[in-house]
Order: sequence, then C-alpha cells, then structure tokens
Amino acid sequence: MNRFPHLPPLPLLLYSYLATEILAPFFASFLILNSVFFLVKLIPFLNVVLELNIGFADFVRLFSYLFPNMFLYSMPMAAMMGVIIAFSRLSSDTEILAFKANGISIYTILPPVILVSLAIALITGYFSVKLIPTGEIAMNQLMFQLAKEKIDKGIKENAFTEALGDVVVYVESIDQETGQWQNVWVSDMRDQKIPSITMAKAGSMVGDTSKMQVTIILENGSLNRPDGTYAQTVTFDRYQINIPLHIPSIIDGTDVTLLSISSMTMKQLQLTASRVGRDTKEGREALIHYHKRLVLPMGCFILSLLGLPLGLEARAGKSAIGIPLGLGGFILYYVLFTVGKNLAETSLLPVEVAMWFPNLIFLVFVLFLLRQTANERPFIPKTICNGCTALITRLLPPIKAKLCAWVHLPVKKLIACPAQNMRRYEQTREELLGPGHLTVGTVHGNAKDMICHLPGCESYSCLHCTIEFKNMEIAVQAGFTPCPICKAILEKQDTLTADMALQ
Repeated sequence: MNRFPHLPPLPLLLYSYLATEILAPFFASFLILNSVFFLVKLIPFLNVVLELNIGFADFVRLFSYLFPNMFLYSMPMAAMMGVIIAFSRLSSDTEILAFKANGISIYTILPPVILVSLAIALITGYFSVKLIPTGEIAMNQLMFQLAKEKIDKGIKENAFTEALGDVVVYVESIDQETGQWQNVWVSDMRDQKIPSITMAKAGSMVGDTSKMQVTIILENGSLNRPDGTYAQTVTFDRYQINIPLHIPSIIDGTDVTLLSISSMTMKQLQLTASRVGRDTKEGREALIHYHKRLVLPMGCFILSLLGLPLGLEARAGKSAIGIPLGLGGFILYYVLFTVGKNLAETSLLPVEVAMWFPNLIFLVFVLFLLRQTANERPFIPKTICNGCTALITRLLPPIKAKLCAWVHLPVKKLIACPAQNMRRYEQTREELLGPGHLTVGTVHGNAKDMICHLPGCESYSCLHCTIEFKNMEIAVQAGFTPCPICKAILEKQDTLTADMALQ
C-alpha cells in the first residue's frame, strides 16, 4: 500500500537496472586500476621483502596496508568510468532514446546515479578518514616487528652477530624459554675508530616501536672504552645500549615506517593545528591533511556525476568520446587539487578555501552539463561558440601570416641555394673560368658565331671563345672565319711576306 498517494510510485525496476549497468563496469575498472597500481608498487616493495626475508603471509598483510592509499585514487576514477561506460552503452544501443520516448527524462534516471555515486564516495571517505591512518600505524608496527624478528633470529649461540650495523654482539648461550643471554660480549663502533668493548654475565634485548629502536640490557659487567693513549674501564650492575633500527622501508620513494602527520586521526589533526597555531607551517599542514581526507571523497562523488553527461554524448554508430573526455576531466581535477594544496601550503589563501575550490568549480561545471544534457543542448552554448569563432577568425589570419613568414624564410633560403648553384652550373665554361682560360698564342674561336681571332685582336680574350686552334689554316678548314680585324692582320701579314720575297 502506498503511504504517499499524492506522489507517483518510484520506478524501482528502472533504478535497479541502471544501478546494475553502472556497477558492472565500475568493478571492472576498479579491478584493472588497482592491478596496475599493484604492479607499480610491487617492484620497490620487493626490495623490502627480500631484505627482511618476509614470508608470504606477512607479505600479504604488509601489502594490504598500502591498499587504502591506492583506493583513494582508484575508486573515483573507477566510479567515473563506470558511469561513462554504462551510459555510453545505453546511448549507443538507443535505450536512452527509448526512455525519452516513454517520457523518462534525464532527471528521472539521475537518482540511481546519485545513490551509487554517494555509496562509492562514502566508502572512499571511510578509507580516507579511518583506514589510511590505521594502516600506516599498523605498517609501522609490522615493519618494526619484522626487523626485530630478523635480529632475534640472527643472534645465535657462540656466533658473532652483525645484524645491528656497527654494533657486534656475541652470546655464549641463550635460554630458549626466556630468551635470556648468558656471558655477553658487545663491540660498539658507533662514532669512533676504536670500538668500546662491553662484557656482561647476562643480557637481553627489547624493542620500542614508537622510537623505532632496540635496547640491549646488560647486567653485571664492565665497559672498556678507549680514550687516546689510555683506556677507561667502568663496572656496572645494569647497562643499556640503545640502537636505532634502520629498516629498509623505502617504498616508491616514501618511508612507510615514519609516523608522519598522515597517520593522525581527524581529531588529532584538529588538536595539533590548535596547539601549534592554525597559521603556522605545522598547523596549516595538519589542516591540509584534515581537509584532504574530506575533499577527495567529495571529489569522487562529483566526478561520478560528471560521467552521466559525458556518457550520454555517445550516439549510435559514433565513437564514444566520453571516455577520453572523462580522463581529461579526471586529470584536470587533480591538477586543480594540487594547485589548491600548494596555495594552502604557501599561505596565499585560507586552507578551507584553497582545498575546496576544485570541488566547487567542478560541482558548478557538472550541474551546468547536466542542465545542458537534459535540455538536449550542446555542452558549449552557441553564443560562446560564435564568439570564439569570430575571435579565431579575426586573430588567426595575422598569426598565420606571421607564422608562414617565419617558416618560409629559412625555406626560401634553402630553395635559393640549390637554384643559385644550378644557375652557376648552367653558366658557360668561359664564364666560370674567366679570361685567359685558353692557351696564349693559339687561334681562339667562338663555336656559336663560328668566328675566330688571332693574337693581337681586340676580341682575342673574349669569354665566348671556347675553342683553340694551332693556326689559322686549321681554323679555316674547320669552318671558322676570321673576324674583320683578324682579316686585316692576315692581309698585312701577307703583304709583309710578299715584300720580303721580292727583296
């Protein structure tokens, strides 16, 4: 029985169908993304595993503490991809068109998207607020415990143990039930060239997780410490040696054993900011981590809603452009998030404003896209498109002209060089060689005009003369004719020859 008869019944079958369509690609994307993140983290993580000789059970337990940090980034992206893929398929199969034909608007199918996105955002918020600080503390304790177990296993009877770095331990016997040492010898080389030797009748080792150090407790012994040319001997009833543990815990550039501000709870972050001052560097850092744990889950919800209008951009027979657009939006969101975080760190804006402005911008953007999609309008209004087109039309020609001039100038030079070389190559031989390229004293002939010149002629060094003959007779036989000046020279030579013959 309907308790609210004045309200229309909810289309539960439609809601369940849409939720199923969203969750299927969400889980697939979530699995793929975390598999990729797992492989990225695995290689640096193996260095720690091999160094500490971690077993499979401890490996799974240790790696599980890293998953909350991975989920904080993989879940928003998987949620957005799930919505985009779901509605891209519905649009491509014309199911959205069938919904509209039956009077089902975009606002009607919006509730299941909101519910699924809100559920994923709440799970992300739980990881961010609760599991990430708990996981970091648990990882710190586990890494310390594994390192201490390695040292405990390395200390054996009648053997020198070098697992503690510059501190070498020798134990004569170990009580297997209590772990108590008997007849202990310790060599301490820390910050000194000659080791300090400590001998005791009994000893033991305890660990302090908060300080990341182990303490060797010695009883009834003596300490021999070198001091220049002398040695100092001190007897004691109880003596402690504190040794910080240098655990190989650098995973992907981060020391997972450091108890940083990210391991604090939400209440501890607020108390820290109030204690050191909210405007101080430490206080702002605490507030940044506080708001970060709330901003990213809210960003997950907003990005999931963004997938609805992007997914509906797909059409039958056309490629779905929602996925690349969604990836671009995801990257843009985290760019804005990084910018806001940097502004909060540099005190340019209040922490609350700097950390939340990416969510505010994207929320307004998503609401605008939903409205445009519900009214079947393009994402970018026509007025803006026309304005951008006019602006591009006005600015593009001069920019194109300058660009073409800038590009064509070196191209013209490159083209001009071969053309110039070709023209030089096509020049005649006499233009290349210049005057005097033929032998002096021979008859020079112009192959084009079939005219030859004798030495002493004004045209004897003509650049167009390319052929030389031994004498004029050979030139005449070859079909060449002496020029008028050369004819006068030949006639004068014949006259002189005839006069000499008469004498």
